[in-house]
Amino acid sequence: MMDTVNIAYSVKRPHLALLVAVAGLGLTGCNYEGGDPSKQIGANAPLPALQQYLIPPIQVAKVVAWGKETPAVPQGLQVRALATGFEHPRQLYVLPNGDVLVVESNGPKPPINRPKDIVTDWVTWLAGAAAKGGNRITLLRDTNGDGIPDQRTVFLDHLNSPFGVALVGNDLYVANTDAIVRYPYQEGQTSISALGTKLTDLPGGPIDHHWTKSLLASPDGSKLYVGVGSNSNITENGIGAEYERAAIWEVDRASGAHRIFASGVRNPTGLAWEPETHKLWAVANERDEIGPDLVPDYLTSVQDGGFYGWPYSYYGQHLDPRVQPQRPDLVAKAIVPDYALSSHVAPLGVAMYTGTELPANYRSGAFVSEHGSWDRTPLNGYKVVFVPFSGGKPSGPAQDVVTGFLDANDQARGRPVGLAVDRSGALLIADDLGDTVWRVSSNNPHSASNN
Repeated sequence: MMDTVNIAYSVKRPHLALLVAVAGLGLTGCNYEGGDPSKQIGANAPLPALQQYLIPPIQVAKVVAWGKETPAVPQGLQVRALATGFEHPRQLYVLPNGDVLVVESNGPKPPINRPKDIVTDWVTWLAGAAAKGGNRITLLRDTNGDGIPDQRTVFLDHLNSPFGVALVGNDLYVANTDAIVRYPYQEGQTSISALGTKLTDLPGGPIDHHWTKSLLASPDGSKLYVGVGSNSNITENGIGAEYERAAIWEVDRASGAHRIFASGVRNPTGLAWEPETHKLWAVANERDEIGPDLVPDYLTSVQDGGFYGWPYSYYGQHLDPRVQPQRPDLVAKAIVPDYALSSHVAPLGVAMYTGTELPANYRSGAFVSEHGSWDRTPLNGYKVVFVPFSGGKPSGPAQDVVTGFLDANDQARGRPVGLAVDRSGALLIADDLGDTVWRVSSNNPHSASNN
C-alpha cells in the first residue's frame, strides 16, 4: 500500500523501514479496507466486530499544493481564499466588530518512548500535521466592508501551542496547551502587548498526546468550557497520565476553579451551544486501532455529569478489551453519542449556524470540519459537512458542503480544522495543510456580503 512518498521516506529514515513494512499486519491478519463510510452516519451507526493490530495499518494521503485550485461547494454557494500564507492555522474566532482571529499553532514535540511512537511521528510528518506552527494569533480586518481583509497584524505572539479563544466583555481568553490565559482587550485594537494572566492550569506535558484545548464561554459569561483530550489512544501511557483528561472541564471565570462537566470523551475538539435548546454540543475523535470502521467519531449533546465510555467502552456498553482492569460501574452508565460522523474522519471543528447569508437549507444545523483519516481505506473525511437540526437535535443525514480537500487521486490539498461564522453570515474554514482561511458564502448576486 506504500506510494512513492512512503517509499522515499523509508529510504531517508532506514530505522523506520521495518516498522513501515509491517504496518497493517495485524494480529488477526484481517484486511483493513473499510466498508461504505456513508453507512456509519446518523443516530444508529452499525458497529462491526473489532480487530486488533500489532502495528496499526497506515493509509495517508500524499500532500500536494492547492496551486490555482480551490475547494468545491454545491450550487448556491461560492468559496474563495479569505487569506493565505499562515503557519499552520488551526482555529478561528470572530470578534464582535467583525475582526477575525486566526490561531496559528502546532503541538509540542512528543517524546519517543515506544516503537509505536516512531510510526506515529512518521505518519504525522507524512500527513503534513508536523508543520511548524506560528504559536501566535493573527488578526484580519476588513475596513472596506467587501468581505476581503485589507489589514493583517500579529495580534498575540509567543504563545504555547494555543487553540481555543473566547471573549467575555473585555477579557480575552486563550487556551494554550497547558493553561488558560486572560488578556485585556479593547474593541478595535489590532494587537495586544499586555502580559496575560493565568486563569488556570490545563493538563500539558511532558506527554501531551492531544494538545489542542477547545474553549467556549457560557452564554452568561460566568463559566468557560474546555475540551481536554486524552493522553493516549487507549491508556498505553498508563491510566495516571489520563488524570482529568478525556473530559470537558467547566471553569469558573472569577476564581479559575474547575470541575469535570463530562468525562469519557476521548478528544472533544470542538464545542458549541445549540441555539434552540441552549444545550452544550461537542464533536469528538474516538479511538483507533480496532478496525477501519471502529470507532465512529461523533457529534453529541453533552450532559452534565455524563460519562461517554473512554477508555473502557465505546458507543455505550461496547467493551474495549485492550483496557485492563475494566470499570463495569462506569460502563453501565456510558452514554451513547447522539450522531455518528463515520469512522476516523477526525472532526476538529463545529459551528452551529444561525445566520441568513447562506441558503435556507443551511440555516438550522451544525457545520462540522473533518480533518481526515490516516488508518483506513478508502480515506474518509477531508471535508466540511452540514448536519441539519430540528427541535434542537440532528434531523437528517450529513450533507457534503465543502469538498475538494482530497483530489480525485486521493492527494490532500488541504485539511479543514477550525470553523467560524463571520459577521455577514459566511462560513470560515481554517485549512492547516494549505495554510489558508477559506470563506464560503452565497453566490446570490443580491447578497450584500458579495457586492
